[in-house]
Formats: sequence, C-alpha cells, structure tokens
Amino acid sequence: MRYLCILCCFLLIGKMAAQEIHGKLLDEYNRPIEGAYVFNMNSESHAHTGEMGMFKIKETHKGDSLKIGSLGFKKISVSLREQDFEKSLILVLQETALELGEVIISPKTNALSVLSKIDLMVQPVGSSQEILQKVPGLFIGQHAGGGKAEQLFLRGFDIDHGTDIALAVDGIPVNMVSHAHGQGYSDLHFVIPETIQYIDFDKGPYETGKGNFATAGYVDFNTKSVLEKNMVQFEIGDFGWNRSLGMFNVISDQKENAYVAAELLRSDGPFESSQNFSRINLFGKYTAHFKDNTTFSMAASFFTSTWDASGQIPQRAVDAGLISRFGAIDDTEGGTTSRVNINFEFQKQLDEDSFFKANAYLSKSDFNLFSNFTFFLEDKENGDQIEQKESRNLFGLNTELKRNVEFGNTNFVLRFGNGFRTDFVEGNELSKTLNRKTVLENIQLGDVTETNLYSFLEAKYQFNKFTLVPGVRLDHFEFRYIDLLQENYLNQGVKKTRLSPKLNLLFDYNEDLQLFLKSGIGFHSNDTRVSVVQSGKDVIPAALGLDIGAIFQPGSQWFLNVALWYLHLDQEFVYVGDAGIVEPSGRTERYGLDFGLRYQINNWLYLNSDMTYTKARSIDEPSGNNFIPLAPDYTVSGGITVNGLDRLTGGIRYRYLDDRPANEDNSIVAEGYFVVDMNANYKLGKGLVLGVSVQNLFNTAWNETQFATVSQLRNEPQPVNEIHFTPGSPFFIKGSIQYTF
Repeated sequence: MRYLCILCCFLLIGKMAAQEIHGKLLDEYNRPIEGAYVFNMNSESHAHTGEMGMFKIKETHKGDSLKIGSLGFKKISVSLREQDFEKSLILVLQETALELGEVIISPKTNALSVLSKIDLMVQPVGSSQEILQKVPGLFIGQHAGGGKAEQLFLRGFDIDHGTDIALAVDGIPVNMVSHAHGQGYSDLHFVIPETIQYIDFDKGPYETGKGNFATAGYVDFNTKSVLEKNMVQFEIGDFGWNRSLGMFNVISDQKENAYVAAELLRSDGPFESSQNFSRINLFGKYTAHFKDNTTFSMAASFFTSTWDASGQIPQRAVDAGLISRFGAIDDTEGGTTSRVNINFEFQKQLDEDSFFKANAYLSKSDFNLFSNFTFFLEDKENGDQIEQKESRNLFGLNTELKRNVEFGNTNFVLRFGNGFRTDFVEGNELSKTLNRKTVLENIQLGDVTETNLYSFLEAKYQFNKFTLVPGVRLDHFEFRYIDLLQENYLNQGVKKTRLSPKLNLLFDYNEDLQLFLKSGIGFHSNDTRVSVVQSGKDVIPAALGLDIGAIFQPGSQWFLNVALWYLHLDQEFVYVGDAGIVEPSGRTERYGLDFGLRYQINNWLYLNSDMTYTKARSIDEPSGNNFIPLAPDYTVSGGITVNGLDRLTGGIRYRYLDDRPANEDNSIVAEGYFVVDMNANYKLGKGLVLGVSVQNLFNTAWNETQFATVSQLRNEPQPVNEIHFTPGSPFFIKGSIQYTF
C-alpha cells in the first residue's frame, strides 16, 4: 500500500507539473511557417502553427521531445528544457527537397492547396498561363492574341473569362465586374509568374471568406515577401518569342525585405499575320517585421500590353482552302490593355489566441479590344468589327479576425471578416468600328458604379475526430449606370442583398485519411447594365453546392484526393459583352467526379495526374436540347517531373480535353485535343542554368478555343452556323539562360 501511495503521488506530481509550451516557427528568411505540425512524442499532444508561425501545446513537461516538420522543410526534434517554458520558443526550419511523407492530414489541410504547393515545389511556373495551369482540373485557352485574358474551364463550366471562379492576387480581386468584354473578366497577365510564393485554391461555393464569382471555385495567388536570390533570365524561341526577366533584392535582413522585378515579353505568334505582341510588367514589394508579431507589406505593380490578332476563324474557310489554319478572315483584330495596382497588407498576432489581417488596395486599368466574330453578317460593306473599351478605378478593403475561444473543455476557432469593393468605370463602350479607327455606331456607352459590401462569420468546432465548420456570409450590392447615349441625363440604380450559408464537416480518421462533406450557397452577380434594366430581379443568382470526398495518404510516397460533387445554379443569366445583349439560360445543374494523384517515385522523380468527369445540363430545357455549350465532360492533365537529379531538372506535361457540345442540342461539336509539352534545365554551377522547353512536342493540330458562331463571309449568299476556332500553337521550342546571385 505504501508503494502504491508513493506511485500515485508521483503521478499526481507529474500531472500537476504538466505545462503549456509556446513557440514560433520561422524559415531561414525569417518568414513564419504556417500549417507546420508540432507533436509531443511523450504525451502525444499536438498542434499546428498559425498564420504567424505560432503554436501552443498543452500537457508538456521538462524533458519531453517535440517533433516538428512541414512540407518542404527538414524535420527537427527538440528536447524541452526548463527555460523553454519561461518564454516563447523560437525555432527555425531549413528548406529541403520535397518529401510527400511530410504531409500530415489535419482539419487545417486543404487538399487542393497541398496539391498546388507540391506542384509548385516540383516545377515552378514560367509563364502567366502556367500560373492557372497549376490549379488541378483548371483548363485555359487563348483566342484573341496573347494580350486578352484566357478562357477558363472548370467543373463543367465554360467560365469564359471568369464568371464562375473568383481570382485574387495578394487580396486584390482580379475579376472585373460589369466589364466591357464580359462579366467577371479576369486578366492575370499583370502577374510575373516567378514572384508567386504559393497558391490557395478550392472548388465549390464552400469558403465563407469568398463571395462574388466563387461558385465553381476560387484561386488566391500570393506573391513572395522575400526574394532568396537575385536573378536575371533571358529566353528566345520560335515565332519571334523573346522574354527578359530581372528580380533584384533592394533590402534583405531579418527585419526588412524589399525586391523589384521586371519583365519584357515579345512574340509574333505562329499566325500568318504577326501578333506583334508586347508586354511590360514591373513589380515591387516591401515587407517589414516588428517585434510585437506584426508584419506590414506594401506592393506596387505596373502592366501594359498591346497586340494584333487573327481572331476565331470558320472551319469552312479552312476546309475550302480560302485560308490556312493560321490564316485570318479579318486580321485587324487586337487591342491594348494596362493595369496599375497598389496594395497595403497588415498582419498582427494580437495575443496567443487572436490574429488579425487586412489589406487595402487601389487599382487602375484601361482596356481597348477590337474583334470581329461574324465578319459580314450585319454590315455587308464595312464588316462587323466591334470595339469594347473602358477605363476603371477600383479600390477596396478586406479585414479578418481569427480567435481561438475556450469554453470549458470545448475549443472554437472563430473567423469574422468584413470589407468592401467599389468600381468606377468610365466610358464603358461597345461600338461598331472600321479598321480600328472609325467609329460607325455606338451600341452602348455609359458610366458604371458598382459597390459590394460584405461581412462573414465562421466557427470551427473540433470534437474527437470530427470538425464542424458552419459559416454565413452577407453581401450587399449597389448598382448604378449612367447611359451616355440618352438625350436626357439618366442615372439608374438598384440595390440587392444576398445571404450565403455554408456548412462543412470533416472526419479525421487518422493523420493519413480525412473524409469530408462540404455544402454551401454561393453566387455570381450580373452586369450592372443588366441589373438596372431588370430592376434588381435575378441579378445575383444563387449556386447550391455539395461535395463528398476524401484525402488519403496510403503510403509515404502517395497523396490522393477524390470528390463526388453537385452544383445547382438558379440561373445562368449573364451579359454578353461581345453583342451587348442579355442571355438568360435558366436553371442548370452539374455533377461529377474529381480525382487527383501525387506519387513520389523516389527522391528525384515525381508523377502527378488530375482527372475530372462532369455531366452538365440545363434543367428547364427538354432532353436532347439541354446541353450547356462548351461545358467539358472529361479532362485529364498531369505529367512526370525530374527534380533533384544531380544538376538536371525537367519534365513532360500532358493535357487532354474531350469532345464537348458547342450548342444546346449537341449538333455542333467542339473537338477535343491531347497535347504534350516538355522542358529541361541543367545547372552549370555558380548560379548559371541553361533551359529548353517545347510546347506541343508532337506537333498536334489542335484547336485551343472553339465556338459555335453564326457568320457570313463577304461572298456568301447565306449565313452559316458552325465551329469557329483559334488554332493551338504548333511545335514551339524556346531556350533560356538564367543566372542567380
């Protein structure tokens, strides 16, 4: 009995001696590491680091051993000393080669963001188009020269230029509301790809912090706060391709970092009429770290682009030998665009349980596009060229407060955010033109003012292996339009509010398997010009989504993601900027399967693949006439990458897009394609790298974008409805030389 009492006393003393350990995790450049795991090998208590790299673990004792790791960093073990409990523990992790075994599945794990992080680590991006291609399941297509925003495809959506995916860079929205070319127009060409640090991405309308356009999903691009090395790079290739890039540190120490980047790109393209494409990008970012766990950053960018285009050509003209695949019916298409951004970001750890972040931004953009989709259908003499033009000022504010709340033995994580966005658009114009000079007729001309105010609240409650995440978002819109074509001054306005509830449930079976059920309501707004005409009716149609799936790590070399999903839209009711008309398409539904695979064959060879299958149909139309034009049914993308094999890196990438309906009854079909690209880089030493890349390795004749269009050529007696397409790039090789110092 005496020995039993002594043992109980020791156990009691040990229990009483249990303490909390507080710490902060940084990388070699003093950047906080978010989402790292901290595991107590003795008590098996654990935690994950927050946005500022901070963590807190209960039930720890002197002498306990902490195991700490994160994807892309070397694991460390720390034996706790007495003094470690007296103040916050500061730990530094060193970067290392990718090891998929370092992925720990937890309630904080966003499977798709993990996939994107893995892909970025294995093969960094080298062009603006590659930025979007890093998003699993997202396909892109260019159809009017290199300066126009890409057409996007995701989850059975022909998203056009951004109607159903919310894009942002460092909190600055990319989507342009009530744009002259179409609702949600998203031009990412102002981003220098080498400045991207990581990508946050998810599919469906389930993220409480995302509002307008986040129906099929959202993508947040985040730029580097620290430039590890200075770098200059030069590229030269077929079709007049040449690109120059420079990235240079201005300030680099533990408290402050600043760098600048500049890009110049020129290309003629493979077309018979030169694209004369030119783009200039400038970017600078300053970041300061303060002792009170505060970070402030300021970034500014300038972008301008000009180009000519051969447009979308009719299949019949190619078949008849009137033009080649790379010819043109009207080669006077093209345009100019520019954008200037200024962004301020503030982050602060208010206390060990509270974190606040905010960003305020100002953006000015100009856009001028000339197109001819129907040739001589409407104007037999001058042709059907149109001009779309606008000048925009955009500013806004995003704020978010996150707090850990303990209520008895229950822990909650609360997120609260609010903010606003205002667009002032002057001279939103659609006109008939001749030779990009003469305005024949103004179809639409006016000024747009659109404001979106929002608030959201989300709670994360973890019990045993379950995590429940309910949330609600409130968006208020104010639309105003001044029609400058009216004789009398007319300022039309309408207001509308949308409530969007969300509910997600996670089940972490263990650190290798997570099951999830996601549900929520999202929306995409309509063009202001439509909103005021409709007096606010059906201008913010809802999207109801449901995902059931799992993320699974069956072994240290594997990472899998699978999801069955459903998405219902109340109405696909959008303004068609190309024609200045409204096209209501009624209710639609989409459902399908997503599958993603990452496999590390060994420490230098990686394999990845993403597959999507979708069925997309209009609900209110009869069977056989209910296809959604250009909605992709089946897509596959992936490749194999060499990274870390002595001095050699590179890989082979492929993408496959199945045949898809081009009109409602599927009588016109947009042909699918399978295209393979490759690249290789060799390190010569002392920071010098030689590279070669090949697009369309097997010289496939493929159509990058396709549309069913009614058009009429100059000598045709009647109009014809058929496929019009932009040819994809043929075999295209370019070489590069890069020097880092």
